[in-house]
Amino acid sequence: MRFVRFGPAGAERPGVYDNTGQLRDLSGEFNDLSGPVLAELNKIDPANYPAAHGDVRLGNPVGQVGKYICVGMNYTDHARENNMQPPREPIIFLKATSALCGPHDDVILPRGSEKADWEAELGVVIGRPAKYVTEKDALSYVAGFVSVNDVSDREFQIERAGQWTKGKSADTFGPVGPWLVTPDEAGDPQNLTLKFWLNGQLMQDGHTSNMIFPVAKLISYISQFMSLQPGDIIATGSPSGVGMGRRPQVFLTPGDVMELEVGALGRQRQVVRAETL
Repeated sequence: MRFVRFGPAGAERPGVYDNTGQLRDLSGEFNDLSGPVLAELNKIDPANYPAAHGDVRLGNPVGQVGKYICVGMNYTDHARENNMQPPREPIIFLKATSALCGPHDDVILPRGSEKADWEAELGVVIGRPAKYVTEKDALSYVAGFVSVNDVSDREFQIERAGQWTKGKSADTFGPVGPWLVTPDEAGDPQNLTLKFWLNGQLMQDGHTSNMIFPVAKLISYISQFMSLQPGDIIATGSPSGVGMGRRPQVFLTPGDVMELEVGALGRQRQVVRAETL
């Protein structure tokens, strides 16, 4: 099934699409797509809920995200385009949850940003508490999968002192969605295409089979260092074709239009804007 959160920013309601494509409003059943609800999604019958009508804004489809965990250099071709050796262990860092936004919201370049970049990624949403889980059991902890654009300012990330987090965490640098797709409908997470277009030009054309560390390995690995809670998002890395890796390099400017899709998880579209504060 395909779950969403819809409505104005900060006041989204939970919803689900039925098999005809009609959006159904779940807000009479629970307040949000978060917490223990995420472990019970397969029990929901969309036909039991009222239809939602009119044009609606789609927000990040996961509510109350506790941790946004990212994996760096997890594709062989992405490591190669950056002249880096594939890592021996997953490279893990955190992206601020304040960066989260809807799949079609504008992406706002912060003050001083001149090297903003895109990264199309498969996102994994945790459905129940996970700690010290085995790779064999890891996928049973997944509530669903989402498309992710891990927007990054490469100067803030790499050329400034400190860790990657500050280059990843500007407001709106975390578009997620449009849908949270349950595992039965999303399919094998290691058999999904990833595509990204900038102003209509295909820039990334990858496949999750080229991950260095597959999804099950990542969940198991991360759970050895921190507990994973319902609603946590893991962004599993990006294939080649990012702006930093192109020759000449290409970075985002106001007016650019980004589009991406991962497998059958739905398409995102964002317009890039300059900070106006």
